[in-house]
Amino acid sequence: MSTPVVDFHGHLAVPEADALVAGTEGFAAELAAEQRAHSPESLAANRAQLQRLAGKLTDVGARLADLDAMGVDIQVVGPMPMHHYWAGPGLAVQLARTVNEAVAAHCAAAPERLHGLGTVPLQHPDLAVALLDRAVTEQGLYGISVSTTVEGRELADPAHDEVWRKAEELGAVVFVHPWGCSLGERLASNYLGNTVGQPTETTVALSRLIFTGVLDRFPRLKLVAAHGGGYLPTYIGRSDHAWAVRPDARGCAEPPSSYLRRMWFDALVYTPRALRHLVEEVGADRVVLGTDHPFDMGVTDPVARLDAAGLDPAARDAIAGGNALGLLLKGHA
Repeated sequence: MSTPVVDFHGHLAVPEADALVAGTEGFAAELAAEQRAHSPESLAANRAQLQRLAGKLTDVGARLADLDAMGVDIQVVGPMPMHHYWAGPGLAVQLARTVNEAVAAHCAAAPERLHGLGTVPLQHPDLAVALLDRAVTEQGLYGISVSTTVEGRELADPAHDEVWRKAEELGAVVFVHPWGCSLGERLASNYLGNTVGQPTETTVALSRLIFTGVLDRFPRLKLVAAHGGGYLPTYIGRSDHAWAVRPDARGCAEPPSSYLRRMWFDALVYTPRALRHLVEEVGADRVVLGTDHPFDMGVTDPVARLDAAGLDPAARDAIAGGNALGLLLKGHA
């Protein structure tokens, strides 16, 4: 029997969570920042897309039909990024519980095909630890999705160490998926905030996790990066050079490129050449499929794109599903 095809990058909308933040000052500020970061044309296109995709983002039947059409057997479903890291403790707990319950219920409708990731309020690490434990041990989720910054605080900040420690202990996945871009108005035109900004956000977040020694402290952390890890695998040689020649870049124990083989990366890099390069840099055992379903920046033919890369059969099968299944084991990969 062939290995199932696993998509590690699907999204779920949770209207109940949206209702919790509607009308709050924090959400108004979040929307204002989003408006500054996108042109009127992009904002209109985003609104139209969300209306068009409402069913695909919430309905299990519609999701399974799309998976069948894509040739995907199993999908890892995370929340459409709605972390709202600005929320105070009470609202933050309510949001995380609502999102995690919704993801768990959605996946429970097709447990052989859908596996869930939740969210935790990283802005309140003590609460995040408890909610992560509950998500994995009680709600059947496989880990969490996180953004690249936490209200201006880096993922690599020591404040989050207890969250990473708990994730290691549980064997839980931490899926790094950017939401927004800190470059703001510089990338507002032509949807650059997404096409250029989101890979940049991932590159910065992963680089800080490497250079500050977070991955030395938590070597068993199951860290998975969306969108092929941004630009990091493409230009990792510059990071290695800085580490070799500058003492101020020596915050990690080994050359930065070595840490690429301690993370996992989804294959959403669009071209066969880019996928071959990603595999060359990080190893075929560190790549999983990712579609970004059902958004327009995603792909609907992940298996065909994988096959177009012309990898050897063992590497192809590992990326198609074998690596993902290993990550989803409730233990250490």
